[in-house]
Amino acid sequence: MTGRRLLPAGDRSLLVELPDLPSDHRLHRAVVAAGFAEDVVPGERTLLLVGDRPERLAAALEALDAEPAGHDLAPPRTHEVRVRYDGPDLDDVAVACGFSVEEVVDTHTRTPWTVAFLGFRAGFPYLVGGDPRLHVERLPTPRPSVPAGSVALAAGYTGVYPAPSPGGWRIIGRTDTVLFDPTAVPPVLLAAGDVVRFRAVR
Repeated sequence: MTGRRLLPAGDRSLLVELPDLPSDHRLHRAVVAAGFAEDVVPGERTLLLVGDRPERLAAALEALDAEPAGHDLAPPRTHEVRVRYDGPDLDDVAVACGFSVEEVVDTHTRTPWTVAFLGFRAGFPYLVGGDPRLHVERLPTPRPSVPAGSVALAAGYTGVYPAPSPGGWRIIGRTDTVLFDPTAVPPVLLAAGDVVRFRAVR
């Protein structure tokens, strides 16, 4: 694959740098389907492969590249997340975007979002692909505690807090959707490449 750079990352992992997010997601699905890594951790333009010596992982990638195109890959999943748009920052987001509150809700729900990667804490999705007019900055001072299920915006991303935690994103609503359950298999609801559609509820 052109535009790809391989970097050893310890004794049993390899960091793959990729040119863009779609390339990252395609390779992620292909590696998971091939099953030669114990763990695959996607970033926005990186993929960390864990489970073998870096040179063996690199060789497995080369073998994967040599396979005929069109092998079966699991398609991205789509999730509906129902949101009550009553967050404490909703009015401020509307002012910052030059929208009414209703326009913020309509804009947030009209376009599907894609899970770029998971981070910050277990199950927290960084969602991209929404309307760029919803780009707002983080809060100047993070909140010491954000409730689980809070739906928030920051720096072009949408996120959903899977558990109570500190946080500096601007909260526009809340959902009852469970993103992380340590007793479930798998414990995390969303994966990189999944599509999320937000639906407003009362």
